[in-house]
Amino acid sequence: MAGETIIRVEGLHTRFGDHVVHDGLNLDVRQGEVLGVVGGSGAGKSVLLRSIVGLQRPTAGRIEVFGRRVLDLDTPERIALEARWGVLFQDGALFSSLTVAQNIQVPLREHLKLNQRLMDDIAALKISMVGLAPEAGRLYPAELSGGMRKRAGLARALALDPEILFLDEPTSGLDPIGAARFDALIKRLRKTLGFTVFMVTHDLDSLTAICDRIAVLVDKRVLAVGNMERMLSERHPWVVEYFHGARARSAGL
Repeated sequence: MAGETIIRVEGLHTRFGDHVVHDGLNLDVRQGEVLGVVGGSGAGKSVLLRSIVGLQRPTAGRIEVFGRRVLDLDTPERIALEARWGVLFQDGALFSSLTVAQNIQVPLREHLKLNQRLMDDIAALKISMVGLAPEAGRLYPAELSGGMRKRAGLARALALDPEILFLDEPTSGLDPIGAARFDALIKRLRKTLGFTVFMVTHDLDSLTAICDRIAVLVDKRVLAVGNMERMLSERHPWVVEYFHGARARSAGL
């Protein structure tokens, strides 16, 4: 079901002082697919996500989303582009002083001019979509479990009906049952809403359950991109250890 390229990263270089994170990284993301990005600790997975959405400016390189060069946009163009994607950061990254419903309404207030009743209705719809009870809208982040915070963060990411959903370690901190339920939720929402998913993860079960393709970050660049069968045939030592090690065997690979 994947189509044309809607995210293109070319020659990405990212450096923090003397520490080089990316060195000539290239990656394409296709419309409609779920792409899982994996790599060792410190490989630059989350930095790549942050670079694509404009939260981290790379040292050099080209990033295009929907054919627009992200780094060259003026403020109005950038705001318009940001309305076409949603981001779920680790642990939800909710505003602690706002209720769940108010958190969901933040992007609505930023990008749209809606009356309060309509925003309340939209927030209630998104809360239902991610599998939270209606009363969750009145709760504050501190009153939520870890799994509920992730679902609330997902509801906020879906507030503007995005074409691309960025997920940063969405199942980290969840028990196996909670992680499997979250994977099933993403799979169902993608099928229903048709968005593209860019997912940074270390979870082999997630890669197996919902990803159409996997991109492996090794040695500061994308080593390989393909389906699970392609990953299992790679011979790079890190890839072999990751996809053939003890955790891979426990995941049934």
